Amino acid sequence: MGLNDTPSGERVHIGFFGRRNAGKSSVVNAFTNQELAIVSDTPGTTTDPVYKAMELLPMGPVMIIDTPGYDDVGELGEMRVRKTMEVLAKTDCAVLVTDCTRALDDSEKQLIGMFERRHIPYVIAKNKCDLLGEVPEAEEHEIYVSALEKRGINELREMTARLTVSSQEQRQLVGDLLKAGDMAVLCIPIDKAAPKGRLILPQQQVIRDLLEHGCGALTCRDTELKDFLEKVCPKPACVITDSQVFKRADEDTPKDIKLTSFSILMARYKGFLEPAVRGARMIDKLKDGDRILISEGCTHHRQCEDIGTVKLPKLLKKYTGKEFELNFTSGREFPDDLKDYALVIHCGGCMLNAKEMSSRMMTVEESGVPVTNYGIAIAYMNGILERSLEILPKI
Repeated sequence: MGLNDTPSGERVHIGFFGRRNAGKSSVVNAFTNQELAIVSDTPGTTTDPVYKAMELLPMGPVMIIDTPGYDDVGELGEMRVRKTMEVLAKTDCAVLVTDCTRALDDSEKQLIGMFERRHIPYVIAKNKCDLLGEVPEAEEHEIYVSALEKRGINELREMTARLTVSSQEQRQLVGDLLKAGDMAVLCIPIDKAAPKGRLILPQQQVIRDLLEHGCGALTCRDTELKDFLEKVCPKPACVITDSQVFKRADEDTPKDIKLTSFSILMARYKGFLEPAVRGARMIDKLKDGDRILISEGCTHHRQCEDIGTVKLPKLLKKYTGKEFELNFTSGREFPDDLKDYALVIHCGGCMLNAKEMSSRMMTVEESGVPVTNYGIAIAYMNGILERSLEILPKI
């Protein structure tokens, strides 16, 4: 997988924010060294967030987002502001572009408050410093730049890189759970839902992570897992399975081999494993008529046996014996108000970056609603959650 093929969920998302006509789009163009954003003297030229996936040294694969002016007014302005808020949910590092010839206004102070409440690392790029007779010393979080003269732009990149690196350091997938030289068997069903000619993203990521940690990866279908494990020598350290064949994988994997799922590892990687485990245990407390939200982070063609809209609902009904009101969302769609739900079941989130998953989990937490994910819910309802967590550090 080349840098141009790096999925959005694995790119550092750098959002550029500010009021209209602060030179935000000019700073974006200077920062990326491309004519990414439309530049005009007319306030409010950027009407929708502009996304650009690119490689940017010294950060590597990034997603640059140029947002509409946050101080916009009127009905159209409210829509732009709403879209800016959506970008905040997925921003790993924020750049607030201001006009250094004037003081911060209320909209800029509001943005700083939002960065801090959401724990988003940020830098204030004080643009138009070429208009100052003397450039003052920058305070904390600040840097003076001139998009026109390209002054301070390299320093802005380096400052942003330091902030993004520190925010990405703690994420672990699977390789750290094994020893160098260990072998993992990946149990991958090939059915109607499997994409033709390729592996899905979590499978690719697990293989890459195992290789980076000096571990080996063997793959087989769920229909051959039992025979495959009998032939593999030496014995593998673990089996990692797709959630929808969890029950069969549990039956076919000897008890002295650790077993977990791609979905459980993704919950760990995205930073919501503990609440997802707690949420799964709340399934036993559900009542007839409860509302449940089943949310998918990506948009794809639904198959007749789709895991989110078909298999999970069937399993919920079979396990609980109750009838529920089920609501479904996909892609960027995710409710702000969840207080009427008894449970949220989210996908693994492989197409969402960690910050967006964190933002969604914050929304759920603030609503006081339990949350879990597909694989953890399936493991719990099949009675194999505890086994599937044995490979992980104690929760």
